[in-house]
Amino acid sequence: MIQDLTTEILRLKEEKDAVILAHYYQVPEVQEIADYVGDSYYLSKIAKDAKQNTIVFCGVRFMAESAKILSPNKTVLLPAAEAGCPMANMASASALLKMKEEYPNAKVVCYINSTTEVKAVSDVCCTSSNALNIINNIEEEEIIFLPDKNLGGHIQKLVPHKKMILWDGCCVTHNKIYKKQIEALKEFYPGAKVLVHPECTEEIRDMADFIGSTGEIIKFGTEDSSDKFIIVTEIGVLHELEKRNPNKKFYAPDNMVCPNMKKTGLEDVYNALKEMKNVITIDEDIRVKAYNALNNMHLLGR
Repeated sequence: MIQDLTTEILRLKEEKDAVILAHYYQVPEVQEIADYVGDSYYLSKIAKDAKQNTIVFCGVRFMAESAKILSPNKTVLLPAAEAGCPMANMASASALLKMKEEYPNAKVVCYINSTTEVKAVSDVCCTSSNALNIINNIEEEEIIFLPDKNLGGHIQKLVPHKKMILWDGCCVTHNKIYKKQIEALKEFYPGAKVLVHPECTEEIRDMADFIGSTGEIIKFGTEDSSDKFIIVTEIGVLHELEKRNPNKKFYAPDNMVCPNMKKTGLEDVYNALKEMKNVITIDEDIRVKAYNALNNMHLLGR
């Protein structure tokens, strides 16, 4: 069945002039069918520069919307239409506008894990891999950072000369990991290095040997000389780590599963391409404003 679906997806991809993008948190069979697999920043660059007329985004809604913002003339499909992001929904444009009135001198940096409407009233977007560069490249000392307080708190420690005004939001998957879980894994796998995503809480970040984005965690786990690692991010990343490093061992808390990232299956990809359904549409006025924030991300994130 999987082989039949794979064959049909590859055929439809050529027929529809499509490129398939998948986040590292997707299920293994979806990662395997994708033309490009990566973290949010890498995939945003691929979407921006894609030559194909159709982008099939295997991820969650804010990712597909970001691709549409950057490539308005392309057709962007989200195979699992109901795949959302709870953290993105924790911030609203109306509440952000009120906060901007409270802090008129602050620049607004929104995590790419945000709605199009929030991006439209932000100055610049960021990902976990380029947030530090972007904050450092902004002249203003006051920064409104949303919606992830954990990533914002991590960046604040690295830029003590800036005043970070943090939104009260978080990734529910990364936020639910507790110190005792990591302590138990460390006891069970002595000597294993702990690699942590900055969306985790401060007490988990404090236990890390390395803190970085999904892509940076994969890079560290591949290049470091250690042979065993505790991976504290969504378990989908283990697929790529194990592919690149067959002689190393990777362990993760078993509850580090994002249900929204797991909603996309091969059948969803097939149906989206076959029927050209779940097309992402965005109001053009909002898209143009959101484009500025995403384009600034690529300019300031260098």
